[in-house]
Amino acid sequence: MAGGSWDSTSLPIRPGLYANFVESAIAQISGGERGTVAIPLKTYSGTAVAKNFYTVSNETDAGALFGSGNIQPIKFALQAGAKEVLVYTLPASPVTQDYADMRLAYDTRPFNVFAYAEEVVATEQDAALTWVKANKDEGKHFMIVFGCAVAADDNDPAVGDARSIRLLDEYAVNLISGVTIDGNTYTSAKYAPYIAGLIAGTPINQSITYRVVPVDDVTKRLTNSQIKTSLSKGSLVLTNDGEKVKVEQGLTTSVSKIRKERARQAVLTDVTKTANDTYIGRIDNNADGQAALISAVKTYLETLEQSNVLTDIVVGLDPQFQSVGDSVYLAIAFTEIDSMERIFLTINV
Repeated sequence: MAGGSWDSTSLPIRPGLYANFVESAIAQISGGERGTVAIPLKTYSGTAVAKNFYTVSNETDAGALFGSGNIQPIKFALQAGAKEVLVYTLPASPVTQDYADMRLAYDTRPFNVFAYAEEVVATEQDAALTWVKANKDEGKHFMIVFGCAVAADDNDPAVGDARSIRLLDEYAVNLISGVTIDGNTYTSAKYAPYIAGLIAGTPINQSITYRVVPVDDVTKRLTNSQIKTSLSKGSLVLTNDGEKVKVEQGLTTSVSKIRKERARQAVLTDVTKTANDTYIGRIDNNADGQAALISAVKTYLETLEQSNVLTDIVVGLDPQFQSVGDSVYLAIAFTEIDSMERIFLTINV
């Protein structure tokens, strides 16, 4: 399926829908499934074999495939709200090439959020971010959740913040907090699948800010100053307010809101899919065909507007380019709706 970004000085050759965000967005036509988390697994003892895909939506099936003692990452994703988990089985002792093969294999499968099951070295994190960016340029949009490279990283928020800076991207989320559950400790890397499931399972018209996570505590409680610093660096922080542990703010490493980025991803993913399925090669590129495309895009965006995903919709032909031959240029704009996250009170007594 062709698609992705385009440059007016070098137009793509393959038939497809090519979209640009010029701090705006290209539109979406039909809603897609947004609940699939991708997790590569290297420890398993059930019927699964190496270098294969398995889609699981419940713990029973996961246990039979991978062994009940090896499915905590999958359980985290499902418990957080993911519809399903797309598991790729790595060799027991994966090397760099095995991780590269894994990423290449995932290129052929649709999913919404990716997370490792455990710690991976910084070079693999860097390679994964490069992979996310390459997919984005080619028209495939998904988020990735990172955690620590080694367990000791969670002891110092400055180390986690440095990771956020290194992995800066609007599609990347970096968890810097480990957690304890029933006496067991899970590093930020091992708890990343829960955050991935939370992102995938949350409707695109809602935020994960202040979402309560079902843990007993964080492994390191941060001060108010540390929390503010980490948020400014684009880190995802879990805080204990004395009663419960919650996501402090749903941010990507680019200090953009996860809610906004997921809305943009949904728009790009769905418009491309529907254009390929319904419009490309089937609609005449004349006034009537262009009007039909514009109407369909506008109608869907208005559906999103009614669901409080976005507003301020503008759809039309792009006046900067001529929509002739087999090429159509649309100029589309909208504003993503944010969640209420800061409330300021003025109390007069």
